[in-house]
Amino acid sequence: MVQPIYLYGSEVLRQEAEPLDLSDKEGVKTLIQDLKDTLTVADGCGLAAPQIGVSRRAVIVDGRELAETYPYLKDFTRTLINPVVTEESAEKVTYQEGCLSIPGIYCDVVRPKRITVAYYNEQLEKVTETFDNFAARMVQHELSHLDGDLFTDHVTPIRRKIIAKKLQNISHGRVSARYNTKIK
Repeated sequence: MVQPIYLYGSEVLRQEAEPLDLSDKEGVKTLIQDLKDTLTVADGCGLAAPQIGVSRRAVIVDGRELAETYPYLKDFTRTLINPVVTEESAEKVTYQEGCLSIPGIYCDVVRPKRITVAYYNEQLEKVTETFDNFAARMVQHELSHLDGDLFTDHVTPIRRKIIAKKLQNISHGRVSARYNTKIK
């Protein structure tokens, strides 16, 4: 079911998410379907459970819409449940990021070029996978949500000052988005 996306200023976005109970298979299935349905309507490339008001460690990423720019993403979709980063490269890269919880703001963010993540997939199978380039970027952005971090936390101090008023407006509901939003 499509859920509202919680906006900047919502408490759930700043909480460290709890692990998902894998024994509750129906609950896991429902949460993953809600994430997929909501992401489809919002037309993004990733979504974390806290963004729909559920403080649990689950994210989905879908890079297929970006395949024209990044051909290696043509079949890239992942569901990561209870993910843990086990390794990250010393090499860093800068990409411009945006977020469904922070509509209309885009900033350059420096992150590791490659990461290795241990997680459970949608079939609740344990997986360890290495992501690089923009796939790593999408995964890292969503995993940050699980720790209560937003991409705006990783920008330069001068950039943070420049966007401060826009962030304040979002946190007060003074923003428009093409999808259903909520502040709580």
